[in-house]
Amino acid sequence: MKYSLGEIAKALGATVHGDETLVVTGVNEPAACGPDQLAMAIKPEFAETLADGQAQAAMMWDGADWRAFGLKAAIVAPRPRFAMAGLSGMMDPGQGYGSGVHPSAVVDPSAKIGANVTIGPLAVIGPEAVIGDNSVIGPHCHVGWNARLGAGAVLHSGVKIGARVTIGDRFVAQPGAAIGGDGFSFVTPEPSGVEKARESLGAEGATDAQQWARIHSLGGVTIGNDVEIGANSCIDRGTVRDTFIGNGVKFDNLVQIGHNVVIEDDCLICAQTGVAGSSKIGRGTVLGGQTGISDNLNIGENVITGGGTVVLSNIPAGRVMLGYPAMKMETHIEVYKGLRRLPRLFRDVSLLRKSVSNGESNT
Repeated sequence: MKYSLGEIAKALGATVHGDETLVVTGVNEPAACGPDQLAMAIKPEFAETLADGQAQAAMMWDGADWRAFGLKAAIVAPRPRFAMAGLSGMMDPGQGYGSGVHPSAVVDPSAKIGANVTIGPLAVIGPEAVIGDNSVIGPHCHVGWNARLGAGAVLHSGVKIGARVTIGDRFVAQPGAAIGGDGFSFVTPEPSGVEKARESLGAEGATDAQQWARIHSLGGVTIGNDVEIGANSCIDRGTVRDTFIGNGVKFDNLVQIGHNVVIEDDCLICAQTGVAGSSKIGRGTVLGGQTGISDNLNIGENVITGGGTVVLSNIPAGRVMLGYPAMKMETHIEVYKGLRRLPRLFRDVSLLRKSVSNGESNT
């Protein structure tokens, strides 16, 4: 895979300084760069290590003095990290899945397979499933009964798509993702200890053990266009209506989305986040790693939660939240500062008590 700097810059809408005919075969960190690789010196601190490598060209920030680093050329972009998105796509060699339907794959005769579809070894395509044009179904994948994948989907190895799941175009699922498993819905013949604890805010709870009866998941999962699911992430089907994921949503690894959840367009869901059943996440929201969202909550648009935040109540649009329980980030920081001052406060109070006590004993 070879590109001239001129070709790269044109594709990215960036600017070349120096020799635009210089050809590169890949990218690397500045200190490890070979002479035929493009150094990712997108920040001044990264560029400091250029002398440790052999790069002749680098991607740099706007206004960088590329000649001072002994380079023959540089690609300059106003927002280099954004330019990396396009550059990494150009340089990605893929997973080597090949083309066509592998002899070991099992495709039900009633399934509809689009044009130019790759189906890898030991993959299973169920009855009445629909696979859109130019899709790649990796090895050991399963696409269930009446599931529908739009055009340009990529399922990496071991992805499971359950029955009655509908997915839009350009879907990407990393290894082990599972879409359309049953929701975690169980009920007892009489009100359980959990229900009593919730209603009484913990005043009641313990009760005799009862058997749990499953509430079957009759709904499916509907996913929009340009959605990406991280490795080993799970999205449960709805109880009656579908669980819904909007356009452009991106999931990290190990994310759990419960039944009936609605996630609107362009949200970013970081690793180990869990969203409990029937909650709604507004457009453009970013949930930091290990965020927990309780059930039946409404999270407004463009909310941001820091890592480890636990949300127990509704959040208005535009809030930045942190902590357990979640509160405004600036409030949480003040609370944390107060906690750090407590030992000193206790020492001061102790000294005051001793002083008062000594004063009383002397009178």
